[in-house]
Amino acid sequence: MLRAKMNVLPHPAVASARFYAILDTGYAPPERMVELGQAVLAGGAGVVQLRAKHATTAARIGMLQALAPLCAAADVPLVGNDDLEAVMAVTGAGLHVGQDDLEARAARAVLGPERVLGLSTHSLEQAKAAMAMADVLTYFAVGPVFATATKPDYPAVGLELVRAVAVLRPALPWFCIGGINRRNAGLVRAAGGRAIVAVSDVLCDADPARAVRELAEALA
Repeated sequence: MLRAKMNVLPHPAVASARFYAILDTGYAPPERMVELGQAVLAGGAGVVQLRAKHATTAARIGMLQALAPLCAAADVPLVGNDDLEAVMAVTGAGLHVGQDDLEARAARAVLGPERVLGLSTHSLEQAKAAMAMADVLTYFAVGPVFATATKPDYPAVGLELVRAVAVLRPALPWFCIGGINRRNAGLVRAAGGRAIVAVSDVLCDADPARAVRELAEALA
């Protein structure tokens, strides 16, 4: 029996985003998420994700609900990391999943066609598979480009994978992630990456808004 494809709606804000911010409770406590959300939005982040790996679903819902009006006012998508129940409790929130999380097609069936759905990829094969899921995904991410304490269990894929994906000219928006900072963002740009994610370089800076602006400038 053939499964009907869902008409997933593209998201212009994701397509135009050059910097994707992740608010990670591994780097800052939950009570700072709103403050940091305000800062990254002021700096020009085009997507904001909440990643709270060790929080309960209830706590994630609370943080997403606090961030939602900020993102809505800026017309920036808000995404929750790997917690479908949490994002479904927050109007309009999207979801990001990894290769070992809920399968993307199953997530889309629950999310419906309008919410953002992203997928992490760590190889050319996985990136190609993501490109073939335009009926499911809003975007995909490639990484970790460089070694990162955020994902210590994943070996760096290097700029070679960025170049290989860039050559394919994906129709889906895609973001480079992993160990990216203001010192090496220009290398990612030279390899063909047009949009990036940075975590520690932003969250550990005394002025996160400035850090976001400087990362965007490094891509220009």
